[in-house]
Amino acid sequence: MTTEDRPDSSPRPRERITDPERIRALAHPVRIALLDHLGDVTEATATECAEALGESAASCSFHLRMLEKYGYIERAERRGREKPWRVRLADFDMRPDPAVPGSLRAVQAVGSLGLESEFLRAMDWFSRVDREPDEWVQAMTFTRSSFWATSEELAELSRDVQNLTNRFAGRHADPSRRPPGARYSRFFAVVNPEPEADR
Repeated sequence: MTTEDRPDSSPRPRERITDPERIRALAHPVRIALLDHLGDVTEATATECAEALGESAASCSFHLRMLEKYGYIERAERRGREKPWRVRLADFDMRPDPAVPGSLRAVQAVGSLGLESEFLRAMDWFSRVDREPDEWVQAMTFTRSSFWATSEELAELSRDVQNLTNRFAGRHADPSRRPPGARYSRFFAVVNPEPEADR
Protein backbone atom coordinates (compact mmCIF):
# COMPACT_ATOMS: atom_id res chain seq x y z
CA MET A 1 0.00 0.00 0.00
CA THR A 2 1.19 3.47 -0.75
CA THR A 3 0.11 7.03 -0.24
CA GLU A 4 0.98 10.14 -2.18
CA ASP A 5 3.29 13.06 -1.60
CA ARG A 6 3.34 15.33 1.41
CA PRO A 7 1.62 18.67 0.82
CA ASP A 8 4.98 20.46 0.87
CA SER A 9 6.43 17.84 -1.51
CA SER A 10 9.30 17.06 0.89
CA PRO A 11 10.26 13.37 0.84
CA ARG A 12 9.27 11.15 3.73
CA PRO A 13 10.83 7.79 4.48
CA ARG A 14 9.16 4.56 3.47
CA GLU A 15 7.95 2.78 6.55
CA ARG A 16 7.44 -0.95 6.97
CA ILE A 17 4.40 -1.75 9.09
CA THR A 18 4.24 -5.17 10.76
CA ASP A 19 2.37 -4.39 14.00
CA PRO A 20 -0.96 -6.32 13.78
CA GLU A 21 -2.95 -3.69 15.67
CA ARG A 22 -1.66 -0.93 13.45
CA ILE A 23 -2.36 -2.97 10.31
CA ARG A 24 -5.88 -3.85 11.45
CA ALA A 25 -6.57 -0.15 11.96
CA LEU A 26 -6.94 0.01 8.16
CA ALA A 27 -9.37 -2.92 8.01
CA HIS A 28 -12.36 -0.61 7.69
CA PRO A 29 -13.76 0.74 4.40
CA VAL A 30 -14.28 4.28 5.74
CA ARG A 31 -10.67 4.51 6.92
CA ILE A 32 -9.33 3.33 3.58
CA ALA A 33 -11.60 5.82 1.81
CA LEU A 34 -10.44 8.62 4.11
CA LEU A 35 -6.78 7.79 3.50
CA ASP A 36 -7.39 7.74 -0.26
CA HIS A 37 -9.27 11.03 -0.13
CA LEU A 38 -6.60 12.81 1.89
CA GLY A 39 -4.02 11.59 -0.61
CA ASP A 40 -6.14 13.03 -3.41
CA VAL A 41 -6.79 16.47 -1.93
CA THR A 42 -3.63 16.96 0.14
CA GLU A 43 -5.59 18.06 3.24
CA ALA A 44 -9.19 18.25 4.43
CA THR A 45 -11.30 18.74 7.53
CA ALA A 46 -13.63 16.05 8.89
CA THR A 47 -16.59 17.98 7.45
CA GLU A 48 -14.97 18.16 4.00
CA CYS A 49 -14.19 14.45 4.17
CA ALA A 50 -17.78 13.70 5.13
CA GLU A 51 -19.10 15.63 2.12
CA ALA A 52 -16.72 13.83 -0.24
CA LEU A 53 -17.41 10.34 1.12
CA GLY A 54 -21.11 10.67 1.83
CA GLU A 55 -20.55 9.85 5.50
CA SER A 56 -21.48 11.79 8.61
CA ALA A 57 -18.98 14.29 10.01
CA ALA A 58 -19.08 12.46 13.35
CA SER A 59 -18.18 9.15 11.71
CA CYS A 60 -15.35 10.72 9.71
CA SER A 61 -14.04 12.51 12.79
CA PHE A 62 -13.90 9.23 14.71
CA HIS A 63 -12.12 7.35 11.93
CA LEU A 64 -9.71 10.22 11.30
CA ARG A 65 -8.70 10.12 14.97
CA MET A 66 -8.10 6.37 14.65
CA LEU A 67 -5.91 6.94 11.60
CA GLU A 68 -3.98 9.56 13.56
CA LYS A 69 -3.63 7.24 16.55
CA TYR A 70 -1.92 4.62 14.39
CA GLY A 71 0.31 7.09 12.58
CA TYR A 72 -1.25 7.23 9.13
CA ILE A 73 -2.34 10.87 9.18
CA GLU A 74 -1.57 14.04 11.12
CA ARG A 75 -2.95 17.51 11.68
CA ALA A 76 -2.17 20.04 8.98
CA GLU A 77 -1.76 23.77 9.64
CA ARG A 78 -4.92 25.33 11.09
CA ARG A 79 -7.15 27.38 8.81
CA GLY A 80 -8.67 29.84 11.24
CA ARG A 81 -10.89 27.67 13.43
CA GLU A 82 -10.73 24.71 11.06
CA LYS A 83 -8.40 21.81 11.81
CA PRO A 84 -7.60 19.95 8.60
CA TRP A 85 -5.88 16.56 8.34
CA ARG A 86 -3.18 15.35 5.95
CA VAL A 87 -1.46 12.07 5.17
CA ARG A 88 1.66 11.54 7.29
CA LEU A 89 3.32 8.67 5.40
CA ALA A 90 4.52 9.23 1.85
CA ASP A 91 4.89 5.51 1.34
CA PHE A 92 4.42 2.48 3.52
CA ASP A 93 5.08 -1.21 3.06
CA MET A 94 2.53 -3.33 4.85
CA ARG A 95 3.55 -6.97 4.90
CA PRO A 96 3.57 -9.73 7.51
CA ASP A 97 6.60 -10.57 9.61
CA PRO A 98 6.95 -14.22 10.71
CA ALA A 99 8.44 -12.95 13.98
CA VAL A 100 5.34 -10.86 14.75
CA PRO A 101 2.35 -13.06 15.76
CA GLY A 102 -0.89 -11.96 14.16
CA SER A 103 0.69 -9.84 11.45
CA LEU A 104 -0.22 -12.30 8.67
CA ARG A 105 -3.91 -12.41 9.62
CA ALA A 106 -3.99 -8.63 9.89
CA VAL A 107 -2.54 -8.25 6.38
CA GLN A 108 -5.05 -10.81 5.10
CA ALA A 109 -7.92 -8.73 6.46
CA VAL A 110 -6.67 -5.44 5.03
CA GLY A 111 -5.66 -7.04 1.74
CA SER A 112 -9.09 -8.58 1.24
CA LEU A 113 -10.79 -5.27 1.94
CA GLY A 114 -8.43 -3.42 -0.41
CA LEU A 115 -9.01 -5.95 -3.19
CA GLU A 116 -12.75 -5.58 -2.87
CA SER A 117 -12.48 -1.78 -2.95
CA GLU A 118 -10.29 -1.79 -6.08
CA PHE A 119 -12.52 -4.38 -7.78
CA LEU A 120 -15.59 -2.19 -7.25
CA ARG A 121 -13.72 0.89 -8.48
CA ALA A 122 -12.57 -0.91 -11.65
CA MET A 123 -16.06 -2.28 -12.25
CA ASP A 124 -17.41 1.26 -11.98
CA TRP A 125 -14.95 2.37 -14.67
CA PHE A 126 -15.96 -0.43 -17.03
CA SER A 127 -19.65 0.31 -16.46
CA ARG A 128 -19.08 3.89 -17.66
CA VAL A 129 -16.43 3.29 -20.31
CA ASP A 130 -18.93 3.80 -23.17
CA ARG A 131 -19.22 7.45 -22.08
CA GLU A 132 -15.47 8.09 -22.27
CA PRO A 133 -13.61 9.69 -25.20
CA ASP A 134 -11.83 7.09 -27.31
CA GLU A 135 -8.39 8.51 -26.49
CA TRP A 136 -8.92 7.63 -22.81
CA VAL A 137 -10.39 4.22 -23.61
CA GLN A 138 -7.33 3.41 -25.73
CA ALA A 139 -5.00 4.68 -23.00
CA MET A 140 -6.26 2.26 -20.32
CA THR A 141 -5.27 -1.36 -19.93
CA PHE A 142 -6.40 -4.55 -18.25
CA THR A 143 -3.48 -6.95 -18.25
CA ARG A 144 -2.97 -10.48 -16.96
CA SER A 145 0.21 -12.55 -17.12
CA SER A 146 1.41 -15.93 -15.89
CA PHE A 147 5.03 -17.01 -15.62
CA TRP A 148 7.50 -19.06 -13.59
CA ALA A 149 9.72 -17.20 -11.11
CA THR A 150 11.71 -17.76 -7.94
CA SER A 151 10.73 -15.97 -4.74
CA GLU A 152 13.68 -13.62 -5.25
CA GLU A 153 12.58 -12.81 -8.80
CA LEU A 154 8.99 -12.30 -7.69
CA ALA A 155 10.13 -9.96 -4.91
CA GLU A 156 12.16 -7.96 -7.45
CA LEU A 157 9.14 -7.74 -9.76
CA SER A 158 6.99 -6.57 -6.85
CA ARG A 159 9.46 -3.77 -6.13
CA ASP A 160 9.49 -2.79 -9.82
CA VAL A 161 5.69 -2.62 -9.89
CA GLN A 162 5.61 -0.51 -6.72
CA ASN A 163 7.93 1.99 -8.37
CA LEU A 164 6.18 2.22 -11.76
CA THR A 165 4.30 5.41 -10.93
CA ASN A 166 7.25 7.24 -9.35
CA ARG A 167 7.56 9.37 -12.50
CA PHE A 168 4.29 11.09 -11.56
CA ALA A 169 5.38 11.96 -8.01
CA GLY A 170 4.60 15.48 -6.83
CA ARG A 171 1.60 16.10 -9.07
CA HIS A 172 -0.92 15.81 -6.22
CA ALA A 173 0.70 18.54 -4.19
CA ASP A 174 1.70 20.79 -7.09
CA PRO A 175 -0.91 21.17 -9.86
CA SER A 176 1.59 23.18 -11.92
CA ARG A 177 3.49 19.92 -12.49
CA ARG A 178 0.49 18.35 -14.23
CA PRO A 179 0.71 18.59 -18.03
CA PRO A 180 -2.27 20.05 -19.93
CA GLY A 181 -5.04 17.49 -20.32
CA ALA A 182 -3.89 15.32 -17.41
CA ARG A 183 -6.60 13.38 -15.57
CA TYR A 184 -6.50 11.82 -12.15
CA SER A 185 -5.75 8.15 -12.83
CA ARG A 186 -5.48 4.93 -10.84
CA PHE A 187 -3.06 2.00 -10.93
CA PHE A 188 -3.73 -1.31 -9.22
CA ALA A 189 -1.70 -4.50 -9.44
CA VAL A 190 -1.20 -7.73 -7.55
CA VAL A 191 1.92 -9.86 -7.89
CA ASN A 192 1.54 -13.28 -6.30
CA PRO A 193 2.49 -16.93 -6.78
CA GLU A 194 -0.23 -19.47 -7.42
CA PRO A 195 -1.26 -21.36 -4.25
CA GLU A 196 0.91 -24.45 -3.88
CA ALA A 197 -2.11 -26.81 -3.68
CA ASP A 198 -3.45 -25.59 -7.05
CA ARG A 199 -0.34 -26.32 -9.09
